Amino acid sequence: MKKVVILLLLLSVVLMYSIIKVTSETIAETKTDIFAGSNYDSDKAPDFTLKSTDGKKIKLSDYKGKIVILDFWATWCGPCRIGIPDLIEIQKEYKDKVVVIGISLDQDRTIKDVIPFIKEYKINYPVVYGTEQVVVDYGYIEAIPTTFILDTKRNIVDKFIGLVPKSAYVNKIKSLLKGKS
Repeated sequence: MKKVVILLLLLSVVLMYSIIKVTSETIAETKTDIFAGSNYDSDKAPDFTLKSTDGKKIKLSDYKGKIVILDFWATWCGPCRIGIPDLIEIQKEYKDKVVVIGISLDQDRTIKDVIPFIKEYKINYPVVYGTEQVVVDYGYIEAIPTTFILDTKRNIVDKFIGLVPKSAYVNKIKSLLKGKS
């Protein structure tokens, strides 16, 4: 009886490994296909026109000449909730030279939470609703928060995945303001 149980466990492990391997290969192929159809270029930030939470259309190209921080986030994301106050402070401190744009990836069940979240956190920068296309155009966002820092010419000069300290943003902003990327 023990031999049968051990054999079944071994077969289960082998089967699970095969399923995981096939699934990860399928995901890798899918990502390759997604990148092939995207506007992602590792240097230039793709332009977008997205609807803001106040109903306006926001275009990335409208912010030419400013350093832009693009923050992909969602209301249900714990690390996003922790990092947003830093972005609020950055927007306040560098308002003439930097613009933060929050790109909410909230979907059907949580999209109704975006505006109350903005009010609760007193977000002082534009928040837009992300689309599948903008996610693909920015290299298929796989985790949030994901944040891009763009120079005044819309070049992507840094990308952060996950929660990062405010100092990482501030150091990059200061470097860009001094003319170094």
